[in-house]
Amino acid sequence: MIDFESARARMVDNQLRTTDVTSHSLLSAFLNVPRDAFVPEKLAALAYIDSDLEIAPAADGFAPRYVMEPSPLAKLLQAAEIGSGDAILDVGAGTGYASAIMSRLAKSVVALESDETLAASAKTVLTEQGFANVTVVKGNLEKGYAAEAPFDVIFLNGAVEVVPDALFDQLRDGGRLVAVVGYGNSSAAQLYVREGASVSKRFLFNTSVKPLPGFRKVVEFVF
Repeated sequence: MIDFESARARMVDNQLRTTDVTSHSLLSAFLNVPRDAFVPEKLAALAYIDSDLEIAPAADGFAPRYVMEPSPLAKLLQAAEIGSGDAILDVGAGTGYASAIMSRLAKSVVALESDETLAASAKTVLTEQGFANVTVVKGNLEKGYAAEAPFDVIFLNGAVEVVPDALFDQLRDGGRLVAVVGYGNSSAAQLYVREGASVSKRFLFNTSVKPLPGFRKVVEFVF
C-alpha cells in the first residue's frame, strides 16, 4: 500500500521547495490536494514523480493531454500571485488538478475543458474531493469563457504558440495571465498583466511543458 500523504510531502520538499517555490499558501495547497486522485488509476502509483502524467491519448490530430509536472506548475501559479478574493479561469483544465490547487487559494475557479471525457472526469473527481468552488465548463479553449468574465487570473494549463486576444479581453484591470509560450526547448513562461486598455508582458523562466490543443499562430502567406 502506497502512503500517498508521505509521497505528497516528499514532492513538496524535493520538487517544489528546491525550485524556488516559497509561497506558504501554495505549498500548503500542494500538500493538501491529492494528485493521485486526478490521474488514471493505473498511474496513481506514479502520481508524485517529477513528471507530466498522461490523462488522455492523442486524438483528432492533437497530441496527448497531461497533468503538468509539479515544479513548473507550482512556479507558474506562484507567479500569478493568487489572492483569496480572486476569480480564476483555468484554460485546459484536464482532470482538474490545477483547478483544485487554485481553489485552495482563490474565491472561485472556472475549469474550462474542450475534451468531453476529461471535463466529465474533472467534474466527478472535484465533486468527490469536495472542491465546491470549482465549476467545470466545456468549450473552445482559445475563446475562454466570456460568460463569467472578467477574471483576476487566467491560467493556461499547457504550452501554446500564441495567446489569443479573446483571453486578454477577459482579464480584469490589474488581472494576470500566466502561460508557457512556445514548444519544446524554445518555450518560456510569461506573465501578462492588464493595465487599463493595454497588456504588459514579463519573462518569468525557461521551461518546457506539454502543449494544449489549438493555440497555433495563423499562417500568413506572402506573395
